[in-house]
Amino acid sequence: MGMNNSSAKDDFVLVGFSDQPKLEKILFVVVLISYLLTLVGNTIIILISSVDPKLKTPMYFFLTHLSLVDLCFTTSIVPQLLWNLRGPAKTITALGCAVQLYVSLALGSTECVLLAVMAFDRYAAVCKPLHYAAVMNPRLCRALAGAAWLSGVGNTLIQSTVTLWLPRCGHRWLHHFFCEVPSMIKLACVDIHANEVQLFIASLVLLLLPLALILMSYGHIVKAVMRIKSVQAWHKALGTCGSHLLVVSLFYGTITAVYIRPNSSYAHMHGKFISLFYTVVTPTLNPLIYTLRNKDVKGALGRLFHKDRDLGS
Repeated sequence: MGMNNSSAKDDFVLVGFSDQPKLEKILFVVVLISYLLTLVGNTIIILISSVDPKLKTPMYFFLTHLSLVDLCFTTSIVPQLLWNLRGPAKTITALGCAVQLYVSLALGSTECVLLAVMAFDRYAAVCKPLHYAAVMNPRLCRALAGAAWLSGVGNTLIQSTVTLWLPRCGHRWLHHFFCEVPSMIKLACVDIHANEVQLFIASLVLLLLPLALILMSYGHIVKAVMRIKSVQAWHKALGTCGSHLLVVSLFYGTITAVYIRPNSSYAHMHGKFISLFYTVVTPTLNPLIYTLRNKDVKGALGRLFHKDRDLGS
């Protein structure tokens, strides 16, 4: 009994959207549908990229990693969010909070770097088409994907560990729907200026630096396309880069508002809704964006379903 009471005292309370009960009911349905679509959409992309020989290219190699990141990222957050939205209990255990903090930050950081890697791949495809196969060779692709995963793991080992070490003096109420660094450090009962500086520097390295690389890549792509007079080439370049650019805009447009200026009035007032966008909405939209705008993926889906139909008959 004493151990249970002690454990309950260590639990965190995820306030989330509990001040808006009607909104919670709507959000439960929306988040559940989004999560199911995320699971189905990203699993399909991983499956067809693995089995279809026409998709054995660097672009789909990185897209498979992005889908895996999105699957794991949402799964580290959404089940707990659904549980809290559905029932009166808004708690998460100290261990559960620590696991969520480590895993979600690792995967979010990995996605930042992975999107920059994918932009470099698009740059090589459009600007260096004759040397594309030599530049984006399998060894380099594996190294770039590995670097993205390692950067995420390295960042979370530093940021999450430092955040959990902060003394909280019994503060357990998180005004958020999951355990995230910007909201966790606000529970500290000591001066957190050094932690905020550290978070800002980490955000510069893992958010703004990849974003700068993405913008540079697309700057070169635009210059290369401008030199081409063919309308067909324009459409091909747009098809090659459009999906990725849309995904980058959705992801970076929301996550930078929370991590670059966590103490701004905008982040404080709308932070939960912004976080909801990059943790739930973006991973749901990514597979739709890549499949609806991509003839290769639609063709692979058609071949996969035809194969299943042929086997069934």
